[in-house]
Amino acid sequence: MKRVSSTLILFLVSLTQLQDVVQSFDVRQHLSTVTRYNVVKDVVDKNFVPSEIPHGCTPVHLNLVARHGTRAPTKKRMRELDRLADRLEILIREAKEQGLSLENFPGWLQGWKSPWKGKLKGGELISKGEEELYDLGIRIRERFPDLFNDEYHPDVYPIKATQVPRASASAVAFGMGLFSGNGSLGPGQHRAFAVTSESRASDIKLRFHDCCDNYKDFRKSQEPAVEKLKEPIFDEITTSLATRYELNFTRQDISSLWFLCKQEASLLDITDQACGLFSPTEVALLEWTDDLEVFILKGYGKSLNYRMGVPLLEDIVQSMEQAIKAKEEKHTPGSYEKARLRFAHAETVIPFTCLLGLFLEKSEFQKIKREEPLQLPPKPPQSRNWRGSILAPFTGNNMLVLYSCPANPSNKYFVQVLHNEHPVPMPGCDGTDFCPFEVFKERIVDPHLKYDYNTLCNVKTKVQKPETSKSWLFHWLFSLWKDDTQSSKVEL
Repeated sequence: MKRVSSTLILFLVSLTQLQDVVQSFDVRQHLSTVTRYNVVKDVVDKNFVPSEIPHGCTPVHLNLVARHGTRAPTKKRMRELDRLADRLEILIREAKEQGLSLENFPGWLQGWKSPWKGKLKGGELISKGEEELYDLGIRIRERFPDLFNDEYHPDVYPIKATQVPRASASAVAFGMGLFSGNGSLGPGQHRAFAVTSESRASDIKLRFHDCCDNYKDFRKSQEPAVEKLKEPIFDEITTSLATRYELNFTRQDISSLWFLCKQEASLLDITDQACGLFSPTEVALLEWTDDLEVFILKGYGKSLNYRMGVPLLEDIVQSMEQAIKAKEEKHTPGSYEKARLRFAHAETVIPFTCLLGLFLEKSEFQKIKREEPLQLPPKPPQSRNWRGSILAPFTGNNMLVLYSCPANPSNKYFVQVLHNEHPVPMPGCDGTDFCPFEVFKERIVDPHLKYDYNTLCNVKTKVQKPETSKSWLFHWLFSLWKDDTQSSKVEL
């Protein structure tokens, strides 16, 4: 009897713990790069202790590289949701014809229509995205008041954006927050400010991926292989949902429903419809497939992905060197740049994050230096640093703050790296977030500067023939098999 009672108690404790996990699971934090900024901006590594900025150190310059804010789905993806509505109608009709009970699937499926049905345009910054950038501008000004106390001039506070409207609109929303109260326009005392853009065809600092022929060839060659990697997960979840709801779902249905889940949760705060079809475990696996794609096609999966961002890295270092020169030569305030503010895309923020070596273990940073490939991000339930929701949510950003520390006898200037406004460790700087400027240049910047953008990217002067999809697919599948094998050993 005692054994039965103990077993029952253990069962009830386990059930309670499971309920706590399910209740604490916020699907909005697991939408990869479709995640809204305010939901994840304060998700940090609790094991990392940020540096204390030494007394007497003051910020003298700030570089910001930010993604645009939360946006509407593109026209192409809106059409996909229209097709999903037609498909759901067919599935429900078939279920009724087969005499299946309608109690087995959620009521919202019947008669569902896309919230974006009838829209002719897409991809624009939405009001939530405007608020994200506006609030970010206010927080940065409040955090670094000494950097933003000069009278506005476009040479002191240059704001740059890509020619894509959602990026330039993000720059405007940010500037409205940053300079609010400093002008004479309207109740908010706003002021006009300049946002400049390069042509899409030649913007190698913020849209380097668009100008890099070798990268476009590589991405096109690898996309089928990436889809092959994702298929087993989608097949497994397709089978689970088809059984659970007695509907004849296909892999494409699940893909579209996952996309709908991300759009509903991120843009509309609806988490009990499409997202409610999936268990937390299934959401974690679907998120992982998105993160795999980001890793392979935009991140550490191929050095070209991030080395084509060298012009941006050069621009940032140059701005710091100019700030140091102005400080050393005691230039008059208002005569030199104090912040360089950029607004672009996930295809900009993710490669730049990789150039800095963030979200790596130190051993992985050494592998990159030796030109060795990295393993794929581990499959759930294993933990991983590489998460699209943290790396590049909407409004995701990296800030590099240059500090002057005149009391330091060996290093007068330091760089602090903030990701989504929080200090993050740099493996290249011994795991600290506060690195001497010269060390930062030597260990993190200089190894990349030996690569020339035109040589890397110009398809007419190929240095190395891109690997075929088959060879890459074999490599990734082998990595997956190896990871699964290791995972199985741990579980046993």
